[in-house]
Formats: sequence, C-alpha cells, structure tokens
Amino acid sequence: MSSNPVQAEYSKLAQRYDDRWSFYVTATVQQTLNRLALKSGERILDLGCGTGTLIQQLLQINAQLEVTGLDPTAEMIAVAQQKLPPSVDLRVASATSIPFPDATFDRVISTSAFHYFRDPAPALEEVHRVLKPGGQLILTDWCKDYLTCYFLDLFLRVFNRAHFRTYRATELHALLQNAGFQQVNLDRYKINWFWGMMTARAMKGDR
Repeated sequence: MSSNPVQAEYSKLAQRYDDRWSFYVTATVQQTLNRLALKSGERILDLGCGTGTLIQQLLQINAQLEVTGLDPTAEMIAVAQQKLPPSVDLRVASATSIPFPDATFDRVISTSAFHYFRDPAPALEEVHRVLKPGGQLILTDWCKDYLTCYFLDLFLRVFNRAHFRTYRATELHALLQNAGFQQVNLDRYKINWFWGMMTARAMKGDR
C-alpha cells in the first residue's frame, strides 16, 4: 500500500469513482468548461486528471486540442486510459514536479484536486513554469467561504488523511498572486445545496 494518503485512497476508489461521484464530477467539469474559450491547436494540461472526464469533454468540444493528463494515482490513470484515445498523453506525476519543460502549455486546468495538494505554493509555481507566456490557469475547487465546505474541511482534516485543506477565495487569490500570476479572477457558486465551489482564472505574464 502506498505511503501517500491520496494514492492510497484513490487506488481503491478508482474503479467506482465515476459512478460514485457522477453528479459532482459532471457539474464541476461543466462549470469549468463554461469559463473557457478554447482555440484549436492549444496544448492543455489537466492537472489531477483523475479518470479523464474533463479531457473527454474537452475533446468533444474541440478534437484539435492537444491534451495531457497528470495524476498521482496510477489506478486513476489506468481508468482514464480505458476512456480516452491513445493520442492523449497520460502520466503518473506530482503537481510539484511536472515532467515538462518551461513554457510547454497554453492552459493548465485543475478541477477538484487543489484541496489535496500538500505543497500548494510550489505546485502553483510549477504550473506557472510550464505555462507559455500569456498562458492561463483555470482552477476549480471547493470554496471555504460556504459553511458546508467550511465544516466539511474541519471534518476531513480529522478523519481523512488524503484531504489537506480547503481555501477561502481570498486565500486562493493570494496564493496565485504570490506564485506570479496576473489578472486573477475568481467566481464563487454552488452546484447544489451542499457543494460550494470557486473557479479561478489567472494569467502568466507575457514575459
């Protein structure tokens, strides 16, 4: 069994993840896609790609995208490989050590993964590094400004080793700015009575 709590949890959950979290994944992916204006030929990194649902939707919108998926759990990547065409580059990797050169991607997208990141600042610095000048990060995650997510965060910190922490919108905004991102915009919204979410959009400078 992996000593990494995220890998340990999701290696067991991978085969039933899509069924168990169908509503949540569909809703959060759609909210993320609603905030994108994609262009053919863009290179996109899905950071924390899980079972590949976001990548599926991206390719349905525009088959000319070049999409890469990274996830720390091999079993989740294995499920994604069953769902996605072989042209999609899927790799097991950490957010703090993205295995690509500087200025590789036009966009980095991350959905519902950031609350697992033990080292959020280095992870955001890595994202900034692999984005091209003028590239964009789109990050969707739980928002601690909502009481349900505030109490969920408290509960999971005690009872779930995989969970790290949930952020308020102001905290995420500060993390993004400290990592060098510009034009940081955040939307807060609910996908149902329980799940309070936020999507941040931030740019890497042209230089």
